[in-house]
Amino acid sequence: MGSVALAAEVNIIELMKRSRIWVPLTPLDWINLSTRALVLVAVPLVAGLYGCLSTSLIYLLTGWTVFTLLINLAQRGGWKPTWLERTEVVIDSGFAVATIGLSGLVESPLWWTLLIGPMRAGLYYGLPSILLTTGLSLIFAALMSVIFSRAGIWALIPVGIYTGTMMLAAAVVGVLEEQIRRRALFLEREQVMSLSLVREREQRWAQTIFLIAAELNATLDFERVLDLALDLSVRALADSDSVDTKLVSALLLLFEDRLHVASARRLDHADWRVSLTGGSGLIEQALTTGAPCLSHDLAHDPELQGLGALRDCNVGLCISLASTLETYGVLLFAHPDARYFSVERVELLGALAKQVTIALQNAQEYQNLEQEKERITEIQDETRKKLARDLHDGPTQTIAAITMTINFARRLIERDPKAAVDELYKVEDLARRTTREIRHMLFTLRPLILESRGLVAALCQLAEKMRETHRQNVIVEAEPDVADEMEIGKQGVVFYIAEEAVNNARKHAEAEHVWVRLTRRGDQFVLEVEDDGVGFNVGAIDANYEQRGSLGMVNMRERTELVNGELHIKSAEGEGTCITVTVPLMEESVERLHQPGSAN
Repeated sequence: MGSVALAAEVNIIELMKRSRIWVPLTPLDWINLSTRALVLVAVPLVAGLYGCLSTSLIYLLTGWTVFTLLINLAQRGGWKPTWLERTEVVIDSGFAVATIGLSGLVESPLWWTLLIGPMRAGLYYGLPSILLTTGLSLIFAALMSVIFSRAGIWALIPVGIYTGTMMLAAAVVGVLEEQIRRRALFLEREQVMSLSLVREREQRWAQTIFLIAAELNATLDFERVLDLALDLSVRALADSDSVDTKLVSALLLLFEDRLHVASARRLDHADWRVSLTGGSGLIEQALTTGAPCLSHDLAHDPELQGLGALRDCNVGLCISLASTLETYGVLLFAHPDARYFSVERVELLGALAKQVTIALQNAQEYQNLEQEKERITEIQDETRKKLARDLHDGPTQTIAAITMTINFARRLIERDPKAAVDELYKVEDLARRTTREIRHMLFTLRPLILESRGLVAALCQLAEKMRETHRQNVIVEAEPDVADEMEIGKQGVVFYIAEEAVNNARKHAEAEHVWVRLTRRGDQFVLEVEDDGVGFNVGAIDANYEQRGSLGMVNMRERTELVNGELHIKSAEGEGTCITVTVPLMEESVERLHQPGSAN
């Protein structure tokens, strides 16, 4: 037991030293320090009363005072080598012998100072050490008196009297110190064991948090994280392997500005259908402060009083689940025991809530990535379908017409050569037009000029091919370097949005002109595609867009989301259409762009 306590004490002292914390004095240290303080006051006072306070004695007292302060500072700093205590005893005994020598030897009134060193030895080593140290100190004092006093050998008579008195006093003091020493050592062991228990509990909680974090991060399933959050909370709060059947817990997620029960334990069935605003009471306090909040008056809480499962609970704890940019909801706990949520349990649940928030954030990001993959797959499928439609409606039909015309011309060669030549001219014109259409399709599939010369050059070439292939007048208005600061990947997305918008205007708007404008607005890039066509009712088109065969507007919206941008469509029947796409050029402008009321 003693070795365990000693090892724990050493570990605690080392920890405090590394943390630059003062080591608290033990009860024995306090007794020793108090004794020294009394000696520092009593020596000059007694010496002054007997007229033997000399300059040398004052210097000796000053040196011993400095030594005492240094020893105290060393002990408070955690420096306690095993030899230090023995050194203190030797120096204290030497100080006492020197004090007797400087204050009159046999005639000195300070023979009682010989008990300073023995008292120090008795506090730390017991009764035998105080008797041994007192005896040795008396021997040195007696030799010094015989050698340096005028009485010579006769000095042994008073020294003998002093010796008997001092040994008796040492015995009495030693017995008292033995009792004090045992009690002090018991208190020290209790203190060390208490600190050890605290450290063990902190280590156990740290291990619990680590295991909880590992389990939460082991899954990216959002629903699984919701269930794990409460199961792990209950497990962490349990004092043993048994689960507390009185603890009520719930995880409420924020959806459309209201809190809905997503997962719960021991909640009434009717409570699952409750949705809360989070605008008052305990929940509002937790959401506002971001810290764990306690309430001992759940019956009068504006929102929680409606939950039937909380009627028998006398204390509630609410912790917000919020990251830097998003609030996911709250963790709610309640218990009939008003003292259930101790400081340690609140801290533990607060740490757990942070891990749950991280797990929810990771799961949501994973869900977003999966949805993004699905959208990209849908875009690719739609692109393939569009290519198939374009090939069927364009080059395939034209090649079929070429085949029939060549067959007809072959029959005319013998009967009417001149008519056959006219048909061959038609075949040549069809072949050229088909070549232009195929080249236009290849250009839209992979515009190489976009990679080599940038977005503006690619849009200019798109406008040229639209005029050549479809006789559509497309006008590009942009400075040559307007898109130079945009990543090439984003330029590609903006190009395909513009190409989709121009094609929609050509196919559906019956527009004579289509304007493509590129501008910069601070740290945002803006694409505008405007036409003078027939226009349409945006609300009506959006309402039944899933039943339509084309996904052009969906593609534009999804491609805009890929670059964290915003798309706005302004149109009315008979007034043309204007499509505006705003793309942030820096990470800092993403949040500002999507803030409510931001200018577009």
